[in-house]
Amino acid sequence: MAYDPGAIDATLAAAVGDEPALIAELREAFLDGVQRCLEAMKSADNPDGWAAAALRLKGLSASFGAIRLMALASEAANGQANDGAILRRLHRAVDRL
Repeated sequence: MAYDPGAIDATLAAAVGDEPALIAELREAFLDGVQRCLEAMKSADNPDGWAAAALRLKGLSASFGAIRLMALASEAANGQANDGAILRRLHRAVDRL
């Protein structure tokens, strides 16, 4: 799957125009939301909690144009709960944002 590191900024610019401060603020809010989803996945004590957090991450990623992160979140939601390998892949994808 292709990765476009500028997709989030392009999505935000399309939504709010040429407002660098607002784009930066929204990007930070996005990354905070992503971290909350990842923490919820890590602390999930049952498969339903894991899947719910992964689906929240998928929706959040889709809203911001983070296609690779969205695909990984979908994989996590449909996979085994508390899968350390998918969590590592998710963290790597977030680091690339």
